[in-house]
Amino acid sequence: MSPAAPASPALFLGLISGTSADGIDAALVRFGGSGASLRCELLRGGTYRWDEATRASLIALGQGGDAPSLDEVGRLDALTGHRFAEAALRLLDEAGVAARDVRAIGSHGQTIRHRPHADPPFTWQIGDGNVIAERSGIDTVADFRRRDVAAGGHGAPLMPAFHAALLGSPDEDRAVLNLGGIGNFTLLPRAGGPPVRGFDTGPANALMDAWCERHTGAGFDAGGAFAARGKPDPVLLARLREDPWFALPPPKSTGREQFHLAWLEARLGADAASPADVQATLLELTAATVADALRATQPDTRRVLVCGGGVHNAQLMARLAAWMPRARVESTAAHGLDPDFVEAMGFAWLARETLAGRPGNLPAVTGAKGPRVLGTIFPA
Repeated sequence: MSPAAPASPALFLGLISGTSADGIDAALVRFGGSGASLRCELLRGGTYRWDEATRASLIALGQGGDAPSLDEVGRLDALTGHRFAEAALRLLDEAGVAARDVRAIGSHGQTIRHRPHADPPFTWQIGDGNVIAERSGIDTVADFRRRDVAAGGHGAPLMPAFHAALLGSPDEDRAVLNLGGIGNFTLLPRAGGPPVRGFDTGPANALMDAWCERHTGAGFDAGGAFAARGKPDPVLLARLREDPWFALPPPKSTGREQFHLAWLEARLGADAASPADVQATLLELTAATVADALRATQPDTRRVLVCGGGVHNAQLMARLAAWMPRARVESTAAHGLDPDFVEAMGFAWLARETLAGRPGNLPAVTGAKGPRVLGTIFPA
């Protein structure tokens, strides 16, 4: 009797570099089940830093700067693909897993423009999937957001379906809060409630990181220590909260091209606060706009599950709890998901959905005309 054919591997690898562009997050994931019975096991996660020159180029483009030439954009697209492939291979080496055992890579890429309100709307994530597939030897799914935009959506956020499968509860209204460079919510109502919703809330770490780097040389405010040295300036906070973007109803999304240091500097005024006071005000802006958004959209939320880099900012977590006293604010780690790799795991899941021919977006979240299979497949 001939041996049975080996089972199709259930391993997927997710890659993402977020708005802060502080590194490439990579997650090796084993999936089982589907829908409400989805099981997701993180086998290995890693964050791989950008070199400073590449990071500076990505940030400059991402906050609305112009590239010196089309040649430079093309070079950066290919270079980003190489860096993503290197991150995937390094993670596999650290995990002791062969490339042939991974079914596919799901790569978000690096956003350099997000213009859902342009005419016509567009979004642009670089990191050539051809390069990733060629370098890794693994089928790669990339360019997830543009199909949703083509269907009339924002192309963001794309994590709510993943969050709903793993973090929802039939007994209470919950919200998943991702604190990356930009903050975003997934609203998970209890059984019998409205559909799952999701949207961006505004700046989270991107402004704080940039201000901290300018005034301390550190790439981020570890634990919120810099902010803790200052006090929020109520006049500046009110001025920042007046930006019309915050009053827009969902679906909505944003990025570094909207909230960047030039945006902040235009609102500081002649009587600018001390650097530490500005940092404290930026932290308060994040907490206040998150709370405003939740109060306006799901006021009976009882649990806010936090992921992303901001979960490690103790000062920010404390202010979130103060602004949302009716909800318990806790890390997704309390529910079995490493907060540092939830998004990378989510893009591994999106690759799985794409290969299975299943939609990855939720039209109620993004505003698209209907469910769409997302991404482009680049065979190894």
